[in-house]
Amino acid sequence: MNASSSNQSRRITALATLGLLVMTAVWGSTFVLIKGVVARMPVADFLAVRFAIAAVAMLLLFAGPVWRLGRRQIMRGLLLGVIYGAGQLLQTWGLSLIAPSVSGFVTGMYVVFTPILAMLLLRQRMAGIVWLAVLMSTAGLALLSLNGVSVDIGVWLTLASAALYGLHIVGLGQWSRPGEAFGLSAVQMVAIAVVCLLATVPHGGPLLPPDRSAWFAILYMALVAGAGAMLMQTWAQSHLPAARAAIVMTTEPVFAAAFAVALGSDVLTWRMLVGGALVLAAMYLVELMPRRGEATIELSAEAIHHEV
Repeated sequence: MNASSSNQSRRITALATLGLLVMTAVWGSTFVLIKGVVARMPVADFLAVRFAIAAVAMLLLFAGPVWRLGRRQIMRGLLLGVIYGAGQLLQTWGLSLIAPSVSGFVTGMYVVFTPILAMLLLRQRMAGIVWLAVLMSTAGLALLSLNGVSVDIGVWLTLASAALYGLHIVGLGQWSRPGEAFGLSAVQMVAIAVVCLLATVPHGGPLLPPDRSAWFAILYMALVAGAGAMLMQTWAQSHLPAARAAIVMTTEPVFAAAFAVALGSDVLTWRMLVGGALVLAAMYLVELMPRRGEATIELSAEAIHHEV
């Protein structure tokens, strides 16, 4: 690879990382909105309406790219969307049984599942620095989220959702291509919407948002934090290794805590400062420090927002 190509590759990697950070910041900004909406409508209905709107918007905008994907990629996109949608539902059921802070930590364990699944399924080695970053991220998430936890059915459901998110990260990393971001994003969103809509069938289908403020929140989360974020993720995932992308996106609770403090709904504590510093340090390790010896897994990834 010549110097020009190397520089271009570094620029694209930097842009992909920046895109993931912006996307994760958007996700972090939605926690306050979500808390208000799910207090007034069932969580499954909220998810169904949100992802249905996002799916329709993406199909209208990207019908051409979807058509050009070909049957194999469409089937892959549908499978990835089903995996993600199932993860959303498991996380939602778990969240109804445990505290949101515990849910946030257990969901964040996808950062551990991602390299493990990548090695088991793809038989690729992981650099030691990545494992160090995984441990630092996990410790940071624990400080940000936990004040003691008992392991019950809610925790197990949420842990299963984290495993599905890790599987989605690895699968999308294998199948995502830079020129197919529009189409693959739209297909995934359709599958996610279908899975969430099916979850509302037992009580007769999704209930619509009850008021104007709920509609505003859902539209923002569907179009900006949903469709827009999925598009950014799918493009970035085609340029970043899976484990690195997963670690970058563990900054979500850092952004969520920052927004909570800025909006006056939480108070800054030493746990936030130290936990956030550990997560950011982990991201620094995998993004900025040189790698030596072991090869890192060259997969792209999406650590979808798991913010129910």
